[in-house]
Amino acid sequence: MKTVKLGRTGLDVSRLCLGCMSYGVPERGSHAWSLPEEQSRPFIQRALELGINFFDTANVYSDGTSEEIVGRALKDFARREEVVIATKVHGRMYKGPNGAGLSRKVIMNEIDASLRRLGTDYVDLYQIHRLDHGTPMEETLEAMHDVVKAGKARYIGASSMYAWQFAKALAISERHGWTRFVSMQNYLNLLYREEEREMLPLCRDQGIGVIPWSPMARGRLTRDWDQSSARLETDEFGRSLYAHTGEADRKVAQAVAALAAARGLPRAQIALAWVLHKSEVTAPIVGATKLEQLDDAVAALSVTLSGDEIKALEAPYVPHAVVGHA
Repeated sequence: MKTVKLGRTGLDVSRLCLGCMSYGVPERGSHAWSLPEEQSRPFIQRALELGINFFDTANVYSDGTSEEIVGRALKDFARREEVVIATKVHGRMYKGPNGAGLSRKVIMNEIDASLRRLGTDYVDLYQIHRLDHGTPMEETLEAMHDVVKAGKARYIGASSMYAWQFAKALAISERHGWTRFVSMQNYLNLLYREEEREMLPLCRDQGIGVIPWSPMARGRLTRDWDQSSARLETDEFGRSLYAHTGEADRKVAQAVAALAAARGLPRAQIALAWVLHKSEVTAPIVGATKLEQLDDAVAALSVTLSGDEIKALEAPYVPHAVVGHA
């Protein structure tokens, strides 16, 4: 497994990041498709065996149980200094005031809670899951800076937002001498390429590591267009991302299927190879609920797409409304 630097930092991360949203107690939170602990552990172990050292979760995933499962598995299967643990803050963790968002109070409470669940003294990458429009950006950024200075996080990152908002955050941190975001976890795949317009050029210019979520469009690029799944039927957020899919999206999926058939490869490898070919991308975040999905993801690292193949995959795309920021 090849490792690369996360943006302009000296941090070495595997070319793939294992997304751990699918690992958690199904009855906790809104992820009814998630795998309980005993079913989750083999995926984390297999990822380590394949050379993946980068693991992404969030406090809100399955009401914190994802962090607990990931923390215990990594403690059992790896040395702490050899793995890169990323988690996120923003989502609602309890009812009432200060149970969600990015105020100083929430950030300071939630980093400690995440560390307890993960069973570690620090996380390598602490990310804001979304923007909190009810908290001044300066308050959020100073609190994140203080988390780093307290030794509870090594680096900080951000997730989906408009490029102008991310540029503003970088400028504020620069002006105050605060710790700067080093990564952007954004929504990018063959069915949603709006990030190509502004966010990817900004990240390239500013030396920001890009770790896209949902690089295979929640499985829509890996199976027949009309085929369903348990997650597809219960994932409310996922449905919101594809509420306006049309004939152009179907044609993109068909282009992936056609190229996969011509190359004799699984569709997942083609879809992921397209994301990996983008120079701005550091490590796509891949989820897995079947062990062969991990093998496919690693195999995609060896798939080289020609210029004509990339054109064929991209040709049916039409501009989409911006989604994923809420």
